[in-house]
This record gives sequence, C-alpha cells and structure tokens, in this order.
Amino acid sequence: MKILKYQPMENFNAWSGAIDTLETIKEHRKIKQLESLIEELFFEQTLTETQINDFLWFEDEYIFKQLNIKE
Repeated sequence: MKILKYQPMENFNAWSGAIDTLETIKEHRKIKQLESLIEELFFEQTLTETQINDFLWFEDEYIFKQLNIKE
C-alpha cells in the first residue's frame, strides 16, 4: 500500500547527519527556500522520508550553497 501525505519541511523529523543540516537551515530561516529547492529538483518524483533525509545529510554543502548559507 502506498500512502502520500504533504508535510512541511519545518515538521520533518530528520535523523543522523540530516539533523544538523535541517537545524542550520531553520536557524537561517530558509525552510521555505529549502521546500522550493526540493520541489524544483525532484518535481516529477515522489520522495520517501529516507530520500529526503539522505539529501539533507549527504548534500548539505550543495544545499547551503543554493540557499546562500555560509557556514
């Protein structure tokens, strides 16, 4: 069975290395920009929570660059 739901990124429960990435984005108040980036990059795909978490975890440098966050 497949269940789809809309969940704002501000409510996403990241784990492992993605926690730091998401917290940094929240601190810089860039959650809406993150949502837009994800929608732009993956517009024709349905992502799992694991795929979103892995994107945040392993692509943090790319995300920060796209959101203009300097760490």
